Amino acid sequence: MPATPPVETVEDRSKDNQVSDRAVYGITRPRLVVFRPDTPNGSAVLVTPGGGYRWVVVDKEGYEMGRWLAARGYTVFVLFYRLPGEGWAAGPDVALADAQRAVRVIRARAQHYGILPGRVAAMGFSAGGHVCGDLATRFAKSTYNAVDAADRLSPRPDIAAPIYAVQSMTLPLAHKGSRNLLIGPDASPALERAHTPAGNVTRETPPCFLVHAEDDDIVPVDNSVAMRAALRAAGVAVETHLFTQGGHGFGLRRAAGKPVAAWPDLFYRWAQSRGLG
Repeated sequence: MPATPPVETVEDRSKDNQVSDRAVYGITRPRLVVFRPDTPNGSAVLVTPGGGYRWVVVDKEGYEMGRWLAARGYTVFVLFYRLPGEGWAAGPDVALADAQRAVRVIRARAQHYGILPGRVAAMGFSAGGHVCGDLATRFAKSTYNAVDAADRLSPRPDIAAPIYAVQSMTLPLAHKGSRNLLIGPDASPALERAHTPAGNVTRETPPCFLVHAEDDDIVPVDNSVAMRAALRAAGVAVETHLFTQGGHGFGLRRAAGKPVAAWPDLFYRWAQSRGLG
C-alpha cells in the first residue's frame, strides 16, 4: 500500500444520460464484477478495460462487453485493477499482479461458476490491452506473494484478445500517456523492452486475437502489427483483423454501423474454434 493510499473515485464522463461512461481511479481493492449467463457454455473471459493507465473505463470497455459475452454463454469477470502511477510497490507490474491473481481466482472458483479451468480467456482494451498482452506474455513472472491456495494455480490464459492495445513502450510507437504512467517519461531502453509485450512473446504465449483500426490516432496500429509479427515468429497462433476506420476506443458502442462492428462476432467465432464457446 502506498504511504498515502489513493482514494477510489468514480467520474461519469457521459454527455448522454441514457449511457454511462464511468472512469474509476484510486483503486486500492482490486476486484472482479461478474456477469453470469443464463446458460453457461463452460468458458470464462477476464476483461481488463482501458483508460491509459490513468483510470479504468468500466462501462464502455467492461460492463458492455460483459453483457454481450454473457448473452452468448460466457461467464465474464471485469477486473478493477490497480494503476501503476499511484505509488504501489509493484510499480509497473501492479496491474499484471492483479490480472494474474484474477485468473487464479477464476480457476479456483470454476466449479461454482460452471466453467472449466482450462477454458479461461483474457480480453483487454487499449491500456487494458497492455494488461492483457502482459498477462499473455509474462504470466509466469512472480509479482506478488501467495495469498491462498488459488495462487498455486496457473495464471496463464488459454487465449488472449488484446483489442486496439497499447503494446510498445518505445517512442514513437508507444502511447505516451500510458508509457509515462507505467514506466515513467525517462525510462531506460531496457525498461521499455521489459514492458513491451511483443518483446516477451514465447512459445508458451497463448493464441491471440488482435483487432485495430488503421486510423487509430491514439494508439498506432503498428502496436498490433508488431505484436502479430512477434507471435508469428514464435509459432503462436494469431488471428488479426485490421479495419480501415474505427479510430480508437470503439468498443461496442462506437463501432455501431461501421465495418469494425463485426469484431465481436469475429472474436466469438474464433474463440469457438479454439475450444472456448
